[in-house]
Amino acid sequence: MTRYLPNHLVALIAGGLLPLSFAPFHFYPLAVVSLALLFFTWTSVNAKQAARLGFLFGLGFFGVGVSWVYVAIHDFGQANIFIAGLLTALFVGFLSLYLAALGWAIKKLSPNDLTSQDYVLLLPVAWLVFEWFKGWFLTGFPWLEVGIGQLDGPLSGYTPVISALGVSLLTTVSAGLLLVAIQKKVLWPVLVLMAIWFCGQTLKSQQWTQPVDEPIKISIIQGNVPQAIKWDRDQLFKTLALYRARTEENWDSDLIIWPENAVTVFYHQAKDFFLDPLNKLAAENNTEILLGLPVLNQELDEYYNSMMLLGRNEAFYSKRHLVPFGEYIPFEWLRGLIAFFHLPMSSFSSGTGPGEIINIAGQPVGISICYEDVFSTEILESLPEASLLINASNNAWYGDSFAPPQHLQISQNRALEMGRPILRATTNGISALIDFKGKLVEKAPQFEEAVLTVNAQPRVGSTPYVSYGQWPLWLLSLLMMLVWAYHRRVASMKSQVS
Repeated sequence: MTRYLPNHLVALIAGGLLPLSFAPFHFYPLAVVSLALLFFTWTSVNAKQAARLGFLFGLGFFGVGVSWVYVAIHDFGQANIFIAGLLTALFVGFLSLYLAALGWAIKKLSPNDLTSQDYVLLLPVAWLVFEWFKGWFLTGFPWLEVGIGQLDGPLSGYTPVISALGVSLLTTVSAGLLLVAIQKKVLWPVLVLMAIWFCGQTLKSQQWTQPVDEPIKISIIQGNVPQAIKWDRDQLFKTLALYRARTEENWDSDLIIWPENAVTVFYHQAKDFFLDPLNKLAAENNTEILLGLPVLNQELDEYYNSMMLLGRNEAFYSKRHLVPFGEYIPFEWLRGLIAFFHLPMSSFSSGTGPGEIINIAGQPVGISICYEDVFSTEILESLPEASLLINASNNAWYGDSFAPPQHLQISQNRALEMGRPILRATTNGISALIDFKGKLVEKAPQFEEAVLTVNAQPRVGSTPYVSYGQWPLWLLSLLMMLVWAYHRRVASMKSQVS
């Protein structure tokens, strides 16, 4: 037990360092150091010990990285400190089990001391499978993909080619190369590492898509309505008056965007007294309004988290990928246990069908609502047809935590992957225009009422990722595993001969 105690501390600390590579810290090289430390702890242990070390790494990683879950449950979910702490701990512990399983599986595949081939080939592919599985299992939670945090570094040059998930693979390869160079005291891993990062930096100057038509003037309204009173009946008319007033000040824009669920009554309830007059005004001023509101299907008795377009055209988009325990409760018997499981609008139904392209301000636009843009392959469904992307969110649930800047960084990676600008409209920040390179052009201050007026340049064409999806990434992973298996077989034959 005492023999492995230092490893336990190293794993826990290394896990706690990894979130610092993401927003709002942006210390992207720490991801390589953190993963190299994890790989080091797995070097000379058995499968059971590797599972324990992986779990501890996960406690540090997710305990820091998704600490904002506590804010949502306690500050806005009306749960007391004990319940909020317990639910957060359970969530962090559950995610940490993934890394425990990862460590166990790696040591089952390579039960002896890990080799250079294990560090550079096996462990990176295993990490990739972990991130993919985490983003798929139980509807998925792809938050904190390691590649997302590399946005400001050289490896982001690969993002339009093999996606942020592919950059996760290259980050773990870099960690393996660093560890080999330190342990073996050889030069070749350093040269390979430098080559990978140099090529990534070179790729950053590549423009995969092209501008089309004239820039579109767009106003994003950030109402900053407090989450605690957002759904109160007494607040409804104040909220509607606020958004309408800010809208009427910006009739010269081609498009005006309101955030997710800016309108806090159903479409059919607001249609006659608010939406129809607003629609008429927008058409008279030759502009369009994209606003968030719940829509009730009275025949099916289902309601949807939707975005509605008013003005020259009228269209709807309904959110397809809902947040478990936030927008729907997977197990309805939980609903009566604590207040957090009985939040306003926590029984949404999923929209159906693939991502729909909506013509807005003369351009085909792909729309996502809040959590949906965390799922890269779902945003991919609107490409290459869409020339602009819009994400409407309500990050007010997470207060002044890591979640809003982390979500903004995720959106920046989506823009870079797709080669399209993204417009983010949020309740209280961080609203922004992100260009096709994933760079912030302008952003609104957080926790303030603001109107962000920008000129967004539509773009056409396809990045390699848009053209081929994740197939090149998985083929590369297969090749890496074949090379690993070959080296392992050769090593085994040499061992038998000796």
